[in-house]
Amino acid sequence: MRIARLASFVHKWLALLVGLQIVFWVVSGLFFTIFPIEQIRSEHLVRPAPPQAIDTTTLASMSDIRGPAGELPTRLVIERRASGPVIVAEFADAAPSLFDADTLERLSPLTAAHASAIARTHVTLTSEPRSVERITDESTEYRGALPAYRVQFADGGLSVYVAENTGAVTARRSDLWRLYDALWALHIMDWQNHEDFNHPLIIAVTWLTLLSVIAGVVLIPYRIRFRSRPKAAG
Repeated sequence: MRIARLASFVHKWLALLVGLQIVFWVVSGLFFTIFPIEQIRSEHLVRPAPPQAIDTTTLASMSDIRGPAGELPTRLVIERRASGPVIVAEFADAAPSLFDADTLERLSPLTAAHASAIARTHVTLTSEPRSVERITDESTEYRGALPAYRVQFADGGLSVYVAENTGAVTARRSDLWRLYDALWALHIMDWQNHEDFNHPLIIAVTWLTLLSVIAGVVLIPYRIRFRSRPKAAG
């Protein structure tokens, strides 16, 4: 019975110590299984880019593309976007630049109005953005290319982030995503950055939870009383 008393003591006090975190794990895990990750990322709201023809006569002039100070690009990428074909030029010692693929007109750095137009064509929402904010610092919600514009829609609290230099949509954040992110922070016990799931605290709590479970398993034979069936009368 000493084993039973020891197992009962360990199981009871460890369960009290880590019980709240176990609830967080179960609730957040249930949420993760209910909502598909595609819905969390608002992929169902993305407007597909239509087939677009690129003027091959313009491609011959791509050698004329230069950076803000006349730099030669190290890489040129033609992209088909919902707003039309564009060229993203990368440079060794300068920020990337965005060009119109048809006219080779430099489009970056984007204005707030241009970023808003890109966000509107990127998603299928019919409502107009209610605000556009220029972002220069990372946050728990956004860690993409900077500077960027945060284009805010009313529908579902959707925020579309547009990189100022390339015009690329680098993130979509909805109220559902924010709830997911909060639960993820509780799940991995990283309440500051919401990223680190290998820190000492979660490792220690996981070990304590495992010990509590093992102690509970040890208690099973002592908690379940098997009674022999009464003999039938002759």
